[in-house]
Amino acid sequence: MVEIYEATEATEELVEAMGRLVPQLSRSNPPPSAAALQKIVDSDAATLLIARDHTGVVGTLTLVLFRIPTGIRAWIEDVVVDEGARGSGVGRSLNEAAIERALAIGAVSVDLTSRPSREEANRLYQRMGFSKRETNVYRFSP
Repeated sequence: MVEIYEATEATEELVEAMGRLVPQLSRSNPPPSAAALQKIVDSDAATLLIARDHTGVVGTLTLVLFRIPTGIRAWIEDVVVDEGARGSGVGRSLNEAAIERALAIGAVSVDLTSRPSREEANRLYQRMGFSKRETNVYRFSP
């Protein structure tokens, strides 16, 4: 059984867990430091959700919420489930918790992106009711 909760401080356990989880998500970005994690936890725009089972922290998700002229926007970012816990419902539980929080504060939709190579994650998102949008995604990198 997995418990989902909101991180309220950058504990030593959380820093260690991110050190283990972030490399499973991205090879190009290092895990956040304790100070960087604390900034996320303290942010009004970001909610860091943690999945814990009997072994400890097995996944994380960041929900980003912000108001723009057309309403409240919600984005799910940096979903990562530990390799040993994949396929056990952790990713679904994290996403359901994020969606519930987003809708409760008035977001009319929840967006996310996922690399095509993350086939299992993409199948999960589709099973959960996410649909592909016809849009162009642009990135500026100085």
